[in-house]
Amino acid sequence: MVKALIIPSAEHEPITECEVDGLEEYQAVAGGWIEPVDIPRLGVTVYVNEEGLLRQLPFNPRATFLWWHFVPEARQTAMLVGSALIAGLPDRSGDSTDVPGEVVAMLTEQAEWRVEVRTVGDPKWYRNQMTYSDYFEALVWAMNTLERWSLAEDTRVVPAVPEDLAARDSAPSAA
Repeated sequence: MVKALIIPSAEHEPITECEVDGLEEYQAVAGGWIEPVDIPRLGVTVYVNEEGLLRQLPFNPRATFLWWHFVPEARQTAMLVGSALIAGLPDRSGDSTDVPGEVVAMLTEQAEWRVEVRTVGDPKWYRNQMTYSDYFEALVWAMNTLERWSLAEDTRVVPAVPEDLAARDSAPSAA
């Protein structure tokens, strides 16, 4: 059994944890033959329906933006459609492994996130005061920053630290 996550294509449906055992269970989530899409920086493989585009399955924005953010060469070249199953990268024998616990927490737990940006020629990361209560909302803004700001070289989504949130909550509100 492999611990995995299911990301439905419908954004209003929650990401759920599951256990899968064998090809048939992977195919049941994807709705047919599966295609693996590796995201090495996260230590995961996303499994989607191999014929999803031909079958005109619905766009999966959460899986696609996750892929695009962590695999820059995939940006704007393809998209992921239909329900996606996320498991850990394959082991030496080619078998899937459990999705890393930090990825489960990042994608399923309630938290505050912020986007940081690194500009061309500057090794430091910068941020503004904006925070997001959803990891994927922050991810979309990170990608938007890369697309629209010519000086942005890279972005990352990080947890907002408690002192950031305290400063935000104690700031006077605009009237």
